[in-house]
Amino acid sequence: MLVTATLAASCSGSSELPAPETIGGEWAQFEIDKNINVTTIDDFLGRTDTVYRDMRMLVDPVDFSLIGGDSYLSGFIKGFTVIPYPYLCGPIELPSSLGEPYAGPTLFTESEGEYTANFEQSMAIMETCFPRDKNIFVMCGAGGYAMMTKNLLVGLGWDTARIWNVGCYWSYSGSNNVEVKETDEEGNVYYAFYLVDYVNIDFAYLTPKP
Repeated sequence: MLVTATLAASCSGSSELPAPETIGGEWAQFEIDKNINVTTIDDFLGRTDTVYRDMRMLVDPVDFSLIGGDSYLSGFIKGFTVIPYPYLCGPIELPSSLGEPYAGPTLFTESEGEYTANFEQSMAIMETCFPRDKNIFVMCGAGGYAMMTKNLLVGLGWDTARIWNVGCYWSYSGSNNVEVKETDEEGNVYYAFYLVDYVNIDFAYLTPKP
């Protein structure tokens, strides 16, 4: 009964979360959280006080296969909504060996730690996607986009104490994985993107700031 009660409290959002704290070791370069990460995330899913955000693109121009990942969104953790970071803020800085990153329109532009809105609706979109009154769990493939998202949110005035970088989907081995990459009977690989809870930011319908 104790285990059941603890799980119910966690899912309802009544239990206290450990404060964000950067882990040591190789994950530290992406400022991944020490307590809430891909090895523990299954214990923190389904909370009503928390929003879950995966910051990857459905298809990224960067060749992440060179670092053991996938340029396609091959899967995600159940409960996470996909909101591509490259559409939120630019420019994207990644190792040149991986190829040219996305360089299209973005809600914000970053320069020396300062963020400038590019559209009249930029902040409203952020407020909707990342509610200030909720805990925010962000993740991506390796941890970089999630780190950039947290930096963006904090730079725009969000409370850093309510944002956790869960880290890298490519290292996830829990029981809540949703496979998007599938293989048909003839051995052809395809990606079932219809399974993804995806936020579409259509820049054609936004108003550029003067």
